[in-house]
Amino acid sequence: MAQGVRLAGGRCLVLAAAVLSATMLPAAVVPGSAEAEQRPYGDARILAQVPAPGFPEGIAVWSDKVYVAGPAAFATAGTGPSHVWAFNASTGAVARSWETAGENLALEHANSGVAVDRIGRVYVLNVQTGMFRILHDGTQEPYSPPFPDLPMCSVAPAGTPCAPMPFEAPALPNDVAFDDAGNAYVTDSLQATIWRVPPGGGVPGIWFQDVRLATTFVGVNGIKVSPSGTEVYVSVSADLAGQAWIYRLPLVADPSSADLVAFHEYTGGDLPDGFAFGETGLLYVAIATPFASGVSILDQTGTEIDRLANEADPISPYDSPANIAFDGKGSMLLTNHAFVTGTTNPGQFAVLDVFVDDRGSPLARPKLP
Repeated sequence: MAQGVRLAGGRCLVLAAAVLSATMLPAAVVPGSAEAEQRPYGDARILAQVPAPGFPEGIAVWSDKVYVAGPAAFATAGTGPSHVWAFNASTGAVARSWETAGENLALEHANSGVAVDRIGRVYVLNVQTGMFRILHDGTQEPYSPPFPDLPMCSVAPAGTPCAPMPFEAPALPNDVAFDDAGNAYVTDSLQATIWRVPPGGGVPGIWFQDVRLATTFVGVNGIKVSPSGTEVYVSVSADLAGQAWIYRLPLVADPSSADLVAFHEYTGGDLPDGFAFGETGLLYVAIATPFASGVSILDQTGTEIDRLANEADPISPYDSPANIAFDGKGSMLLTNHAFVTGTTNPGQFAVLDVFVDDRGSPLARPKLP
């Protein structure tokens, strides 16, 4: 059982959201029902098992479907294609799945972040092909070309695009978030870069770079536009000094390095990954540290008020969760990425339903061509 959120002195945190919940068993709970009253804060259940190839990463909720992409893993050369799954939000059953088109399977290939537009089309990041879109009839179409492989700034000719990294590394598009205007912001975890894809798709442009997003492991990672629509928040799993952060930037055309402000610093080996804002204003951050995973809960000042964490079993219910989406009914849904344990125990690849009595802040759902 996951721990409930508690404030100093052991007092339970009472959230303002209505008590609503949707889980696999039993069916969706309505406000005021006996189960809605009985399900405790932090109660975690498996909504769905993620089939092979596993290593689920991105997650998005639309109507009665939960979209998940993977495998977000290294050493995929020579394996089968990447996938996108659509799970039934109530039962966890696979409603539909897609093999990703256009990958060269002899090389490294992976799907990562997922987003949905106003009419329910699904946008997926792929490390080889760039960003693609799944239409209502299941057709896949390109949305952006591949994200560029940038040279290190220390060796790049003056005035040319480059990465503020201490070593050469390929592009690693990781997470994506839309703004209200339809721009897609994409974190590049190995190039200390946030890309911007224009509304309707096209060539990615560099929106922001900074050495504080650089890494020798995984740098800039999760991304969300703030509930106000005026800021962009990003996580850095491990910077060049091994520290982990949540940063924020103003949502402007051309932010500068001086605009990058620390919102929260993690210590003690924490690896923040994806995150999501609650309707309450709290920020729920997936902590992917193997055998010490969970969800960090930050208030509006960036203070960690508490965590949901494993108790008796170091990999249950949380096993390196990668990203978070809200179901709009009181639960957050997490992808258990299980990047250490999943190879030998694929049953760890799962979508968790964790009741937090919070419906989530509405995401930007732009109207796109």
